[in-house]
Amino acid sequence: MTKKPDQAYSDYIAPMLSDRRKDLFDKILNQRTRHFTVILEDLFQKHNTSAVVRSCDIFGIQDIHIIENKYKSYMSNQVGKGSQKWLDFHHYRDKQINTQDCIDKIKSEGYQLIATTPHNESCYLADFDITKKSAFVFGVEKAGVSKTMLDQADGYLKIPMAGFTESLNISVAAAIILQSVTERLRSSDVDWKLNDEDKFLKKVDWMEKTIKSIDKVKERYYSE
Repeated sequence: MTKKPDQAYSDYIAPMLSDRRKDLFDKILNQRTRHFTVILEDLFQKHNTSAVVRSCDIFGIQDIHIIENKYKSYMSNQVGKGSQKWLDFHHYRDKQINTQDCIDKIKSEGYQLIATTPHNESCYLADFDITKKSAFVFGVEKAGVSKTMLDQADGYLKIPMAGFTESLNISVAAAIILQSVTERLRSSDVDWKLNDEDKFLKKVDWMEKTIKSIDKVKERYYSE
């Protein structure tokens, strides 16, 4: 059973990192949020998955939910630039169709399900209400968000377009949406930041990921 890190353990491993590194962790954690999250439904192009993950890191989204029905999820380090190291992934892949499991999980955590689609009675991005906890769903390339998702969505969201084409690449759409909603969120009165416990646990996690031979360090600490 994995032991939950406490302050004593954090104090033990902290000297193994530079003050500059720890200050950077604090700065980034202060901008992280779980008010918004992202769902990727059965993407098959790894550069799209990787680019969305990179955008989540850039715009401070801590959690990503990945549904694997027909296609397995892969990350491209060249595109992701290591961003996946700092985020929390929630995979749904135990069944032949895993979409409902993700929906149930998301709604149990108090999120409204927002399907990104140019169709239906979609809300324009500029009009989206950022005060509610929201999970933005991006569907498989070409086909888009599944009918199961659309039928159970609490709302629909679209980006206004002025050209002949009516859809954007998934990674581009995700970047535009996340930049818009997180920018407005940070200037709002919404309590969007991670709580103190989440910040502490995530900082310990990041410190562990930075320290070489961390398994030996932990073994030594817990044996003393």
